[in-house]
Amino acid sequence: MRLAFSPFNAEMGYEEAFRLAAEEGVDLEVAYDLHEVLPLPEAKALRATGEALGVGFTLHLPFLELNPASLIPSVRKLSEERLKRALEFGEALGAKVGVLHTGQVPFRHPMALALAQEALEKTLSALLPLPFPVALENLALSQEDLLQGPEELKALLHRFPQYGFCLDVGHALVELGPRGPFRYLEALGDRLLHLHLHDNHGARDDHLPVGAGRVPWEGLKGLLSGFSGTAALEVGGGAEGVRWSLLRLRGLC
Repeated sequence: MRLAFSPFNAEMGYEEAFRLAAEEGVDLEVAYDLHEVLPLPEAKALRATGEALGVGFTLHLPFLELNPASLIPSVRKLSEERLKRALEFGEALGAKVGVLHTGQVPFRHPMALALAQEALEKTLSALLPLPFPVALENLALSQEDLLQGPEELKALLHRFPQYGFCLDVGHALVELGPRGPFRYLEALGDRLLHLHLHDNHGARDDHLPVGAGRVPWEGLKGLLSGFSGTAALEVGGGAEGVRWSLLRLRGLC
């Protein structure tokens, strides 16, 4: 398993993040949203720095104010366009994998759900062919999240074999309790490309360092030891939170 961490969650600038990543021998998960709103280095500049330091990249595709399942055609189209720009950015970055949120629906009315599902599938189709692997992330942190539970995500991935799965262990805990990560693995383990690793106490998405909450890390030991894909820490607490989480994960592995 090749580990990374998110400078966005750790609240670190790129200079500090690159230094820590090089020291720890890990990669960075870039948050594309920040590159839309801040004067940050372009993808090619980040890639050159990474190559010089032995630091690779994964990419979190845009999710702020973005809804690829929007019922409003112009909003869905704008989401599609932003995602296409992000994929171009990721290709220039040399991203190993991209992570995609699957969108929201304003209310769980049968007609709204059907239209949102149709909109999401239109967006996913428009992004093909993918320039690098993209994994759909489990959300279900609120009733507004379109896909609820592992079976709905499994059904979508069955219709879109071009995409993989990103297991967010913290999201799974909030949605389904301590068995949540295992239920997603049982349903989608064969499609797993990427992991998002962080902790919480089961009530909300706190992004705590590994071991600071109720995620069943000991039970996930086999997955973490045998997984050959990529994983990104999405933890707060700055460099200390990242270092502590890496220490705990390496102990488990």
